Amino acid sequence: MRIKKFEFNMFPVNCYVVWDETGEAVIIDPGCFYEEEKQTLKNFIKNNNLTVKHLLNTHLHLDHIFGNPFLLKEFGLSAEAHKADEFWLESAPRQSRMFGFSLKEPPVPLGKYLYDEDTITFGNTRLEAIHVPGHSPGSLVFYCKEENCMFSGDVLFQGSIGRADLAGGNFDELIENICSRLFSLPDETVVYPGHGAPTTIGIEKVENPFFR
Repeated sequence: MRIKKFEFNMFPVNCYVVWDETGEAVIIDPGCFYEEEKQTLKNFIKNNNLTVKHLLNTHLHLDHIFGNPFLLKEFGLSAEAHKADEFWLESAPRQSRMFGFSLKEPPVPLGKYLYDEDTITFGNTRLEAIHVPGHSPGSLVFYCKEENCMFSGDVLFQGSIGRADLAGGNFDELIENICSRLFSLPDETVVYPGHGAPTTIGIEKVENPFFR
């Protein structure tokens, strides 16, 4: 499995393109907001002859869905995410105005709901959806057991966790779910977060100040 990380938009968000030897791929959290960011993502896919099978959102906060309309238009990809976060799509234009800008394209509907323990397949690769609410009610982590890695969205960061003060967030629920659902995985599991640098489960169990 190969992974390409892009940092997109003003927040900035990690967008991941993940593919294997078959050339089939998934895109996780397409935060591309500016036109040059959209073209960068499009060109990477085309230049590497990738066939994108799934567009995955770890959650539906504004900064993680900017590129959803573009990828629907360019590649016919409808985003897949947890139903519990769907209310964020309707509020996205209002949220953007609160941050001082307007959306260039309105949010588009989800194409499929994902739930806990659902499997996403592309090529010879399998990702398991793990529901870890607390940052948002529908936050999902995408875990690849065979490659010993996960894409954690805004649930778990290097030395931190996602904020829990937005609509549907719950700090105690977030802590409990990280401990029960993520810290039970092997210590060597690499964590690719929605913002910032990668880490591992083992490092976060020992060094993350939220769990000391």
